[in-house]
Parts: sequence; structure tokens; C-alpha cells
Amino acid sequence: MACRGVHFALAEIDVQQLLAAPGDEAVLEYIQDVIEDRWEVGWLYASDKAWDAIHRCLCDGSLATDRGTYPLKLAVLGGRQLYSKDDCIVSLVTPTEVRDVAASLEAITIDALRARYDAIDQEDYGYPKSEEDWEYTRDNFLPMIAFSRKAATAERYVIFSVDQ
Repeated sequence: MACRGVHFALAEIDVQQLLAAPGDEAVLEYIQDVIEDRWEVGWLYASDKAWDAIHRCLCDGSLATDRGTYPLKLAVLGGRQLYSKDDCIVSLVTPTEVRDVAASLEAITIDALRARYDAIDQEDYGYPKSEEDWEYTRDNFLPMIAFSRKAATAERYVIFSVDQ
């Protein structure tokens, strides 16, 4: 997947299987062989590589999974980490948290998102900030709002998955 991030809105049964997985490899296997194989278009949001800038915009400018304020820090990388190695991130957000994330995302204006993007430290970001990158970030952020609202309304869990 080459650092392409995907959010999946999951039913309880999938979350039970993930939580019961006997280790990192079993978590990845379930995601790849069941969740990704199903590829339920109505219940996923693929942010491609924009997840990096989006997370930084919603948090403190870093990629840390535990920094920023609730609930925005849960929108991408935050939440319960289901995978412990450094080659992949799998984070889980509960239905209650998803509802809080959705409400917070809806409150962010494009101007506010732009100000957050502009505040990202260029050196820490490691990618050239530009008008094109900003537009890519914005254009991938907007569908995230609708996805979060839909997942919250359906009281689904959300996992975010990305390989490093």
C-alpha cells in the first residue's frame, strides 16, 4: 500500500475478531484477508497519502499518536493501537469516540484547516509544503467529514490502517 491510509467503519463482529487476534500478524491478516478483501465502498474512506498532513492539521503538527486534543487526535492515528510493530499502524476508535470525532470535524472550517496546515513545521513534515499539497490535503479532508458522520450515525467502530 506504500503509506496509503484507509479508514474502515466496522461492525462489532469485526472489532471482536481484531481484539481477539493473538498478535500483530493475526491483526494484519484479518485486516488484509477479511476487511480489505470485502472493500465495502460505503464503509471506508481512503485518504491516500494525505492522512499524514490531515493528522498533523488536527493535532499538534506531529505524527505522534498520543498528542493533540480529544477528540481530534483520534481522527487519524489516535485511538487504541492494535499493532505494535513500526511497519504498520492500526488504530481503533469506539462508536462513542467516532461520534465525538465527527462533531469536531464538522466544526472545522476550510480557513481553520488552512491555518493549521500553514503551521506545520516544514522540516518535521519532511515533504514540501505547497499550494498543490494544501489542495491535496483539503480535498482528502472533506470526504473524511461525511465518512465520520456516516460511521457515527451507524454507531460503528472505525479503524485506521496504513503501512509504513
